[in-house]
Formats: sequence, structure tokens, C-alpha cells
Amino acid sequence: MSFLDNLENNLKALEGREQGGLEDQKSRDVVRNRALAVAPWAERLKHAEWTKTLLTDVTRAGYLRRTKVALIWIGTTLRLEARGHKLELRPTPNGITAVFIHQGEESRAVLVDLDTPPTGLINVWMPILDEQKKLDDENAARLLAAGEMELA
Repeated sequence: MSFLDNLENNLKALEGREQGGLEDQKSRDVVRNRALAVAPWAERLKHAEWTKTLLTDVTRAGYLRRTKVALIWIGTTLRLEARGHKLELRPTPNGITAVFIHQGEESRAVLVDLDTPPTGLINVWMPILDEQKKLDDENAARLLAAGEMELA
């Protein structure tokens, strides 16, 4: 390989690397700008009295239904999880969105107002859990009946 061929290959390699570097920088800028836009809402969600009330009330509502509600912070997102259903509170540049998820699929998204009590959100999610509990109990009874028949 001659000197000129080697030089040409090196220049092509540098050009390719710079192109990827520009795209990486652009994607980093997009992620950074989104994080900056979301930051005030994320901070408000973490420290709001509304969130404390939500966590207390949803835990109590689950307890009354004999259902454990798991409370998980994932980055800036607050996830409530019970009976295979999830309710995620996600900060966005426009506010906080409550997203209802079952079996990995988002079924519904609602913008949350931190100036109103979280009771409305709880009253939407709890009937979903009640229905799931009913289905779980029916399946358990069916399995129990099938198991008793096998034993007989």
C-alpha cells in the first residue's frame, strides 16, 4: 500500500468518525434538553404534598382491598404497582402524566393536576384492581376445584 493510499484511508476513517460524533452530540443534546424541560415537574412531583397524600391514600385503599401496592421511584417516574397493573406518574415538559399500564401495554394516559386531591386518580385505578382481584379469585377457585377433582 502506498503512502497516498494509506493517507486516503485515514482521511476516510476520520470523516466517518466525525459524522458519528456529530450525531452522538445531537442525541446527547436532545436528551439533555428534555431533561431540563422535565426537571421542574420532576422536582415538584418528588416533593409535593400531593405525592405524599397519594402514597398514603393509595396504600390505605390497597390495604382495605387486601392488595399490596408497591411504590417505586424509577429516575423521575413514580410507579405504583399492584396485581399486574401499573400506574406511572411521568413528568413531561407539559406537566405530569398518569399512565395506566397492564401487561406492558399503556391503556390510558391522563394529565395530573397537583393542585387537586389525588382521590380522583385513586378512584379511577382502584376499580381496575378490584376487577383484577375478582378475576384472580375466580381463577384460584377454578384451579382449586380442578385440583380437588384430580384428588378424588
